Amino acid sequence: MEKKHVGQHISHKFNEEIEDIRNKVLIMGGLVEQQTIDAVEAVVTGNIELAENVVQSDKTVNALEQEIDEDCMLIIAKRQPAAFDLRLLIGISKTITELERTGDQATRIAEMAFKLEDNNRDLSDYRELKHLSELVRHILHDALDAFARLDVENSVEILTRDKEIDQEYVSVFRQLTLSMMEDSRNIKRALNIMSVIRSLERIGDHACNVCDYVIYAVKGADVRHMPEDEIKKTVLGT
Repeated sequence: MEKKHVGQHISHKFNEEIEDIRNKVLIMGGLVEQQTIDAVEAVVTGNIELAENVVQSDKTVNALEQEIDEDCMLIIAKRQPAAFDLRLLIGISKTITELERTGDQATRIAEMAFKLEDNNRDLSDYRELKHLSELVRHILHDALDAFARLDVENSVEILTRDKEIDQEYVSVFRQLTLSMMEDSRNIKRALNIMSVIRSLERIGDHACNVCDYVIYAVKGADVRHMPEDEIKKTVLGT
């Protein structure tokens, strides 16, 4: 009876530790999601204070990554988890790396607001950013939701949306290239926007990588380099 009691206590404690780690990841995810939204807003509106907030919040994101990673290593060493629990901890460790990199990209976007200010920023509405930034914001939000729910089906669906982001990125890049060719006065503005859309496209990639790790944790399948149809067949059996 004593063994059973101790085993139940350890299992309960282990579940609490896992849940605490997952909650920290969601806090970190919420921070980088807000960083991404605010960074684009700072560029579009020229809000330097907002851009500074994005840059400053990156320190919190970095600290959370380190804290969560240490938590994962400690629980692996103490509990020696196996199967799903081990995959989940490995997936979390990789997920926070993706989130930290997302924060880095958001910071780069925010820093563009400073550059535009230094260069006597014009009154451009940066309309080219609108659709791409919305696509990226939605895919990041949905990826975090899929992580919170450990939702494999939604993770697979989100992965199929990455091509839409890539297509929009290419479309905007071509528009900007054409504008530079047509009028050299557009070069500085176009290069600035190119820098922003490059970071947005990478944020979309990081969001998809989070979905890869959800699938890995739940199904034990590494789909990182699989084509879309093979992912659906492997994970959903369709």
